[in-house]
Amino acid sequence: MGDIAGVFGGASGVETFLGLPKGDLKTPGLAEGGAKAAILGVPCATPYGATGLYAAGAPNAIRAAASIYAPAQGHMDFDRMAPAVPTAGGIVDCGNLPYDAEDHLANRVAIKNAVGAILDAGAVPIVLGGDDSTPIPVLGAYEGRGPLTVLQIDAHIDWRDDVGGEKLGLSSPMRRASEMPWVETMVQVGARAVGSARPSDYRDAVDWGVQFVTAADLHASSPQTVADKIPARAEVFIDFDLDGLDPSVAPGVIGPAPGGLFMHQALAILNAVADKARIAGFCLVEFAPERDPHGLSALAAYRLAATAAGLAASG
Repeated sequence: MGDIAGVFGGASGVETFLGLPKGDLKTPGLAEGGAKAAILGVPCATPYGATGLYAAGAPNAIRAAASIYAPAQGHMDFDRMAPAVPTAGGIVDCGNLPYDAEDHLANRVAIKNAVGAILDAGAVPIVLGGDDSTPIPVLGAYEGRGPLTVLQIDAHIDWRDDVGGEKLGLSSPMRRASEMPWVETMVQVGARAVGSARPSDYRDAVDWGVQFVTAADLHASSPQTVADKIPARAEVFIDFDLDGLDPSVAPGVIGPAPGGLFMHQALAILNAVADKARIAGFCLVEFAPERDPHGLSALAAYRLAATAAGLAASG
């Protein structure tokens, strides 16, 4: 990494994602001149007691992985075939929300309010989670802003009604999303292996109208298969669980499952969806930094977030 830092000019003193300007959730437009997209770190929402705060350090770990590339803002980004973020449209980093390890309701309220402030400013939220309960309050902020298409990329379908009585935990975000009247369409990509879902949960998802592209389906076809299921000109919220990627690409998750997406497939999906519709939000979850000793997962997470931010700000 030292050699790369030398090529890019070094990365000392970088505090924000890719060295982007700081945004202020209390300021209309988030920053002087406005912004088209805003990074927001969300360490946790409603983690299960058995899992603990395994993803609380993820937002800062993703920023650290991105920091070395901060001096390359004007360089060519071959994942988008465009200049690297920030684009001329403006992207800001609003920092991390505080969180309470015990008061999950307060966490959810803070998340919903912060995402709502970004949306009120006319910007696209790019959320760095956080466990996979995070999308529930994030999607709650879109009330009255629909109709919304949800695209989930995940090894697991997250359709449990509850786990041990908890309805707002990390096994339930797509079930809760299906209950939000402003969520009109749902496409779920990357399911494989065994997770928390039972056969009845899968049937409920199919009966609701979810369009599934399993990991096996994707490997047998192409990323365009996913874009084909997205309505033209739709407002698309992307929930990207890092375990949607293959463990060889992103091992730092709590539920690794072989046979997942590779980076070129994930990036192609983001680009194809942006070509057909508008990215109205992006939430990256389930990165466990302590399970990422070589930094591969942080690097993958940074590339996904940077690509989504660039596409959102240019859309």
